[in-house]
Amino acid sequence: MARTLTLRPGFTTLAELESVYRDGIAVTVDRACREHVERAAEQVRRAAIGREAVYGVNTGFGKLASTRIPPTDTAALQRNLIRSHCCGVGDPLPGGVVRLIMALKLISLGRGASGVRFEILELMEACLAHDILPVIPGQGSVGASGDLAPLAHLTAALIGEGEVEYAGERVNAAHALADAGLSPVTLGPKEGLGMINGTQVSTALALAGLFDAWRLAQSALITGALASDALMASTAPFHPAIHALRGHAGQVDAAARLQALLEGSQIRESHLEADTRVQDPYCLRCQPQVMGACLDLMRQVGRTLEIEANAVTDNPLVIDEETGILSGGNFHAEPVAFAADQLALAVCEVGSITERRIATLVDPALNYGLPAFLSPDPGINSGFMIAEVTAAALMAENKQRAMPCSVDSTPTSANQEDHVSMACHGARRLLAMNDNLAHIVAIELLVAAQGIECRRPLATSAPLTAVLENLRSRVAALVEDRVMAGDIAEAAGQLTRGEVLAAAGTQALPPLSPTPGSE
Repeated sequence: MARTLTLRPGFTTLAELESVYRDGIAVTVDRACREHVERAAEQVRRAAIGREAVYGVNTGFGKLASTRIPPTDTAALQRNLIRSHCCGVGDPLPGGVVRLIMALKLISLGRGASGVRFEILELMEACLAHDILPVIPGQGSVGASGDLAPLAHLTAALIGEGEVEYAGERVNAAHALADAGLSPVTLGPKEGLGMINGTQVSTALALAGLFDAWRLAQSALITGALASDALMASTAPFHPAIHALRGHAGQVDAAARLQALLEGSQIRESHLEADTRVQDPYCLRCQPQVMGACLDLMRQVGRTLEIEANAVTDNPLVIDEETGILSGGNFHAEPVAFAADQLALAVCEVGSITERRIATLVDPALNYGLPAFLSPDPGINSGFMIAEVTAAALMAENKQRAMPCSVDSTPTSANQEDHVSMACHGARRLLAMNDNLAHIVAIELLVAAQGIECRRPLATSAPLTAVLENLRSRVAALVEDRVMAGDIAEAAGQLTRGEVLAAAGTQALPPLSPTPGSE
């Protein structure tokens, strides 16, 4: 873990967060924030021994907020808060997501409005540097008052309780800390509450969903270009004049990328004249409109999540000496819930239009002279018949999962927390949806590659040829029926690892965030 990323609370970018998610790098917060963090911690310390009731500092929590807690019980109050809130269930969150959660918590605490000591931040930094990742069950948060249960499991590791992933094993947190030469922390006033009150789990899951969905959407432009060439589709619908008249940035980008990916294709040149077809099906002709809308929606989600990633979302908040400590509701993850719902729609639609192209490629009535189900010897061989059925099944699953979660509130905590966001599972479903999408796009990669090769001796464009060569280095063309599950898995791996993007060349792909100064 040679590289360390310095996080700037309030100014961390999507690109930096994606690096945390994908590359497993260590992170540290900008030391310029230390003064603000310690000043807020001192303000909380004084409040804990003061006469005025301050929520979560010298009172109980939730419905028990009216119960005053004496200063001598402060440590027990915070420790019991963590223990009582470790109620998560389900499969542990993936390591990349846990890293994101910890990075987001560092950013939020680093803003200096949470009232925790800087040593809490230093311990989280050290855990990331030593690859000590808390085991965080994925279920148990309703997205308000923050992601309480999953963040409690994170905090439990810092106090030497609970479990962590360390050195390739799942072990007791105290053992891992000791082995790395670290000491568990004893929580001071408000520190337990500052750790578990926040949207970092929901936001990390939504960010992971966004990063993977964006990579797959870019890849679907490439496989869509392959399918278009295999089907000898017209490139006239990608002409920039069409898209300039509508004006949506994503549509303009998608059309330009498709046109660039197909530039120089011999297959395309072969049917520029004397093609009896007037128009192609929408899954080919309307790729810029559909994929562009998805790109725009993902960019909008990115803007929301970048703001949330840099936000302070616990409660109460330490403003300053004059204003004092204010109780509010920044822990309510409604912006993240909406973003997750929007992203789910985009993921679903990318898969939907991709599946239609797969169906067109295998259908001899629609595929413009290609063999039935793309088998060289159809009849005795079924070719890609059931691969298309698999894509349809995955598309249907994603349609069902795309239903909104944000509208499904339910009261909790004796009606004190009577409206919640459901952001956490709304974002967590994106992981499964992206896995489905990766396999849908993988199937298109396989069938489009087969279709391109059926057009020989005509060749496709240079960037698409590079994609085919990368695929064929590990997946042979289908000559006769074979077990195809491994082929689909390998193609999906090439997509999720970014190999397809690298082969096609990143210069032909739109960015998630605009280049600074380009707007």
